[in-house]
Amino acid sequence: MGFLSRYGASWRYFVVSILSFGRFSEVRQDQSFQRSRVIQEAPVKPSIQDKPIIIVASSTPNPSSTTTTKMASESDLSHILKQLSSLPHNSPQTASLLSKAKLTLLHLDALIPTPQTPSSLLLLARRTLETGALISIRNQNPEAFTRYYQQLQPFYELPASSYTSHSHHHSHSSSHNKHEDGVGQRSKVTGLYLLLLLTKGDYAGFHTLLEGLEVQASADGLDGDVFIRYPVMLEQWLMEGAYDRVWGALKGKGVPSEEFAVFSEVLVVTIRSEIASCSEKAYPSLPIPNAKNLLFLDSEGSVISFAQERGWVVKDGRIYFPQQGQDVRTEKEILVASGQVIENTIGYARELETIV
Repeated sequence: MGFLSRYGASWRYFVVSILSFGRFSEVRQDQSFQRSRVIQEAPVKPSIQDKPIIIVASSTPNPSSTTTTKMASESDLSHILKQLSSLPHNSPQTASLLSKAKLTLLHLDALIPTPQTPSSLLLLARRTLETGALISIRNQNPEAFTRYYQQLQPFYELPASSYTSHSHHHSHSSSHNKHEDGVGQRSKVTGLYLLLLLTKGDYAGFHTLLEGLEVQASADGLDGDVFIRYPVMLEQWLMEGAYDRVWGALKGKGVPSEEFAVFSEVLVVTIRSEIASCSEKAYPSLPIPNAKNLLFLDSEGSVISFAQERGWVVKDGRIYFPQQGQDVRTEKEILVASGQVIENTIGYARELETIV
């Protein structure tokens, strides 16, 4: 008690000094922290060289600009198609132009049709793929033609009205043009695909596709479609073995277009191979002139070349098939052997008479 009364004032002054110093330190630290944060958050004033260029865009797009870009792309696509139609199919420029046209379709989101795709763009997209398919046929590229055919299926599944909605703006369009807009070249492309299946011997795929076409056909059926009727008739004659009728159809005026003529050459090779296989089993040998007519070849030299490719033996104007290759005899030897058989038979008959 004496200690507190004696040193009480000094003790209280000491405690108050310590507390004041602590609060002063906290205030200094808080001020330093606030100053450092203000310095960190303060924007740095860029120099003239580092100052970025700010482009202020409008929140609403300009519809006229979008329409102009789209129409320009469609115009470019129409120009490419016009160039393709003026070039021969074997021109080196066709491949690059087709690639450019498909890139344009990709840019316009028109490689696969949608309900939002305008009719004018649908027409251009379908025309582009059909042009590529026909060029592939003329260049004898069945793999590329098959790809184009598959890409065209979504366009062919659309109703005809999807392609003709723009025709109200063209009052002078003929009914034929409207029909072409709605159908395009579907019949030709489909007929060519049927013929391709026929040349490959894919009869199951041929009849599957044909049944689907018959379901979709109108009341008149497929008889009035020359592009579909042509491969159907060929398939029927092949099944019947009427190769002469097939040959006449392939070489006559009944070929619907030049693209079908390209496949006709491939089909002739297929038919000739089938006839050769049947001949090997049906005949031991054939004279060269008969083989020329049977195989639809132009000359006897072509017959000899074809026989050598098949491994047949050509001797004394005849063709001997493989099963006779180990015992090939001339016509004179065959006659001599036949005479000996006849003499032996007569001798046996005389002996029987003497026995009786």
